[in-house]
Amino acid sequence: MQQETQTYSLIKWCVITVDLIVLNVLISVFVFGLSSFVPASVHENYELFYFVLNVIYLVCVSIKGPILQMRKVRPEQIVGRVFTLIICYAPLSFLSIHYLNPNLFSWKFVLVFYACLFVCITVSRLCSRAFINWYRRRGRNTRDVLFVGSYPNMADLYNEMMGDPTTGYRVLGYFDDKPKDDFGIPIPYLGPVGSIGEYMERTHFHPTGRVYCCLPSARGCEIRQIIDYCENHLIRFYSVPNVRNYLRRSMCMQVIGDVPVLYIRKEPLRQPLNRFIKRMFDVICSSVFLCTLFPFIYLIVAIITKLTSPGPVFFRQKRNGLNGEEFYCYKFRSMKVNAQSDTLQATEHDPRKTKFGDFLRRSSIDELPQFLNVLKGDMSIVGPRPHMLKHTEEYSELINQYMVRHFIKPGITGWAQVTGCRGETKELSQMEARIRKDIWYVENWSFWLDLRIMYLTVKNAIHGEQNAY
Repeated sequence: MQQETQTYSLIKWCVITVDLIVLNVLISVFVFGLSSFVPASVHENYELFYFVLNVIYLVCVSIKGPILQMRKVRPEQIVGRVFTLIICYAPLSFLSIHYLNPNLFSWKFVLVFYACLFVCITVSRLCSRAFINWYRRRGRNTRDVLFVGSYPNMADLYNEMMGDPTTGYRVLGYFDDKPKDDFGIPIPYLGPVGSIGEYMERTHFHPTGRVYCCLPSARGCEIRQIIDYCENHLIRFYSVPNVRNYLRRSMCMQVIGDVPVLYIRKEPLRQPLNRFIKRMFDVICSSVFLCTLFPFIYLIVAIITKLTSPGPVFFRQKRNGLNGEEFYCYKFRSMKVNAQSDTLQATEHDPRKTKFGDFLRRSSIDELPQFLNVLKGDMSIVGPRPHMLKHTEEYSELINQYMVRHFIKPGITGWAQVTGCRGETKELSQMEARIRKDIWYVENWSFWLDLRIMYLTVKNAIHGEQNAY
């Protein structure tokens, strides 16, 4: 474990070193190449300028260090950490230099420099992570793993570790009372539980290795012996609860006093700060859109709709939102007025659609009035798509955990929609796949994930989507 910590520390300081190189190159570009962005006094005091910006950066990065060295990390988590770092660094460095010499900073410099710094460090760290992934795929920076017990949760753990070569794990085998023919994973049986210490001594099992044990608590004496051996030989021990025998999903842990308690899912949007960030983003974006582009879009759509089909411009339908509560969802009307609008899902060649309505649906323009729902607070820009009441009633009976998607506000676009689950659901399995992705979003929300989904939504709209009808 000591070597693992040393490796993480080495990668961390390599990344910080690259950050400092990027920072200083950027400072030099601004000071000597883009002099219009910095006050003239900077050239006379550039040593102070360099010194303060570097020292403050080291202070901030020691608090919000890189996370790309971890075994499993997503790109948006790396971007989010850089954003937090810059949010901390920008005011501290600005105030420090302003205190030492008020003439060394200008607002033009602040806005452009820190935006460029965020972009450059983000690109640098994502490239560094790509290099780490490549390095681990080649079998470097690996960690040996031993399993104790052959329950189904260990097979799932194996698939998680070995399914992604960038994690750098190498499972050597498993110990149990006897070989298990239906274990289902291609690792060798290494012997009975009591022989694990002898095996590690014989093979000189490396201190950076890890032991994962899923034996039941009834075998506490044997587990205690394994723990003692591991700790006396600098080997990290992990207990894998057998909850997956009845609940095959990720779980989270909290400690009440000194009692560990497992709970079903982590919901980032239960935290008030995250809800505030998401709501502020929704209000700002929806307000800007509704006050700028939307009036022109509405005028054009309204004229064409009125000329091509009798009926209202807007279509209003009751749907289920946060905590299952009902609200009216707004869309541009894309169908002829019909009695089945609240019960029958649109199909690819639906005769109810107008020619102009077909264009609206394929381009997703029909969804734009939902920014009104966002501003009202019924919806968010990103979230699980709201379903009509009839579908909620039907699918909640057919699909397990269907209602989990209502733990957060529905969205104009969502993770399921940008990853292929859009359009008509002809089979129950299609809706099940959509719900799985909605639940994944509930459990993995981040501000950067929302930005990624919005980017993919725009990209898909420009390129066109086969299932957009």
